[in-house]
Amino acid sequence: MRTFGIALAAMSALAATQALALPHDNDPVAPFKIGEGLYYVGASDITAFLLKTRDGLVLIDGGYPSTAPQILANIRTLGFGPRQVKVLLSTHAHIDHAGGLAQLKRETGAVLYASKLDGALMARGGKGDFGLGDAAAYPPVTPDRTLADGQKVSLGGWTLTAHITPGHTRGCTTWTFPVTVAGQTRQAMVLCSNSVLPMYRLAGKESYPGIAADYRRSYATWRSLPCDVFLASHGMFFNLKAKRAALEAGQADAFVDPAGCKAYFEKGEAAFDAELRRQQAAAKAP
Repeated sequence: MRTFGIALAAMSALAATQALALPHDNDPVAPFKIGEGLYYVGASDITAFLLKTRDGLVLIDGGYPSTAPQILANIRTLGFGPRQVKVLLSTHAHIDHAGGLAQLKRETGAVLYASKLDGALMARGGKGDFGLGDAAAYPPVTPDRTLADGQKVSLGGWTLTAHITPGHTRGCTTWTFPVTVAGQTRQAMVLCSNSVLPMYRLAGKESYPGIAADYRRSYATWRSLPCDVFLASHGMFFNLKAKRAALEAGQADAFVDPAGCKAYFEKGEAAFDAELRRQQAAAKAP
């Protein structure tokens, strides 16, 4: 029985890791400029964004533990030093976005902001997650500041607004801020995540009480937010590869895509509705 338990735990850990990781999602890529003062410093799909302000740098997300050195290298490639990073922001507390935050906080000395519930998960190093359990643990990191919904974080003329959009994690945080792209002021969004992982239970015995209602409220929030420059915690959400290619081909506003943002949420909500109906039917089945 003990052997079976160990095997089952190993299988659960593998399933949790596979639910988050995609082939080549963490390959190194060169950093590049998206808009005035806004840079991409992440990996091939695991994203990170850098904002240059007159008082230092703001960094959004830390990737896997193995992504942190890539992010630091990309910051240096752009001509900045790690200690110029004054503010660390997070979208959510899964290993592929918060796994590198401990190293980044240590090497930058920056102040880390996170929502209350995801901040607690970060402090546990990802252990005790409602969907992944302890299977996707990472170096623990304790936030310095706790974010409330609608709270603003300002540095050197930039102001970013935190929108708590739970579901994917209980404290999932979507960020919005204005940015100049191709000479025009646009509204940027960095989406936390709207994905429903395979082990999430939306009906019957929910993964956590109210998870389906949280997703519903989050979709309402996303629909209400301005979204000219659509960015997210994963590059595949906003067609990073294609937009970067267009940018390199000379299209200065390649990342301006309000129609793509709207379509993404429409498609995502329809998929969520279908999955919820499927799980509700299964929960009622004898």
